[in-house]
Amino acid sequence: MLALTIESSCDETSAAVIEDGRRILSNAVASQIPIHRRYGGVVPELASRNHVRDIHTVLDEALRDAGVELADIEGYGVTAGPGLVGALLVGIETAKALAWVNDKPCVGLNHLEGHLTAVLLDVETIPTIEFPYVGAIVSGGHTDLYVVHELGAYTLLGRTRDDAAGEAFDKVAKMLGLPYPGGVEIDRLAATGDPTAFDFPRPMWTRKHLDFSFSGLKTAVLYEIERSGVPEGQPLSDLCASFQAAVVDVLVMKAFAAAEQNDTRQVVFSGGVACNSGLRQAAARAAAETGRHAVFAPPRLCTDNAAMLGPIAEFYLAPKTGFDAYELGANANLHFGKNERMVSETPNRHR
Repeated sequence: MLALTIESSCDETSAAVIEDGRRILSNAVASQIPIHRRYGGVVPELASRNHVRDIHTVLDEALRDAGVELADIEGYGVTAGPGLVGALLVGIETAKALAWVNDKPCVGLNHLEGHLTAVLLDVETIPTIEFPYVGAIVSGGHTDLYVVHELGAYTLLGRTRDDAAGEAFDKVAKMLGLPYPGGVEIDRLAATGDPTAFDFPRPMWTRKHLDFSFSGLKTAVLYEIERSGVPEGQPLSDLCASFQAAVVDVLVMKAFAAAEQNDTRQVVFSGGVACNSGLRQAAARAAAETGRHAVFAPPRLCTDNAAMLGPIAEFYLAPKTGFDAYELGANANLHFGKNERMVSETPNRHR
């Protein structure tokens, strides 16, 4: 099947053409980082307006790069949630319109499911993936651990009780006067810093449960700044390295504890924070120590993009023929469920 996928859940507008759910023929992405940087974070109304502006451009680019026309597309998959409602609706209504005009099936997809299964795409740097595996989604909006049994079947093991890891990175960066996106800046400065210079806490440091909490760590950094002021030069790098080490230690410990508890060989990290160099290095060390494998998609497939939807688009489109997605709408809080083995419903039934 030749599928066109669309992602517009936050501040990237993206369209991709995927063959048989695995082969990436194109993956066009328009980023809004320069627009939101002046505000220190994503402004939902601006995100929606710029999706409207960019959606046709990325669609044209995706089709052109893939060397195909709309008439060649056999099905459409679009992020239906979670995300910003206004942003989601731009992609959803575009996909529905194209599918309706061409009488092709259209399915709404779960953004998190896309992150979890992006490693199933045919990319040379991604090793062969075996089910089941532990999937760690680490992004600006989510810090979740799942067992991925197969496409469509997941067990939620734990998630953050407050801030997501990426959110904590961005908020700490803002305290330090660093530009948005803050996680990138902290990672850059941490590379030359001493991760032991500041004794920041490792929140929820236990293997008994797999939930996370990063708000207290963020507050610890705030107290340090209030006590000593915003550091500069080497002390700034040291603070960034110490904060990053605290986040990474918790993420890696819990992800590999999940793998041990569920007897899985592979731990897959996804989401924007999976681009973090400290996380990649720490996960590689933990894998070597435990005899397991840490798997990361290339950075272009970790941040929000439409290609990551390819495997689940194929999975949910396969049994469908013709357009039937009249009731497909956005669900800002779309999720899988809680602490039980789940076979996800076809997401376009949520509205």
